[in-house]
Amino acid sequence: MLTLTTTASELVGSLTGGQEQSADAGLRISPSSEGAFALTTVSAGEPGDDLVTSGSAKVYLDEVASAALDDKVLDAEVGPDGAVSFRLGSQSS
Repeated sequence: MLTLTTTASELVGSLTGGQEQSADAGLRISPSSEGAFALTTVSAGEPGDDLVTSGSAKVYLDEVASAALDDKVLDAEVGPDGAVSFRLGSQSS
C-alpha cells in the first residue's frame, strides 16, 4: 500500500484540513490523460477508492492508482515560492 512521508502527511493535512470541508476531506490520486497521476483535493473519496491515512492526512486512491502505487511512497516539499509539489518514490525494504 502507498505510504506517506512525514512531510507529505503534514502537507496533505494542511491542504485539506484548513478548508471548510467534511472530516473525510483528503487528496485523491487517479490516472490523468497524460499517463501520469492527477492529485486533487476532495471532500470525500469515490466509491471503490482505497484510503491511506497518516496522521490527519487522508489520501484516496482510485483502483488503477492503488494497484500502480502499491509499492510507492508519496513525498512532498514546499518550494521557495510557497508552491507544494508531490513526488513518488520507491519504498525502502
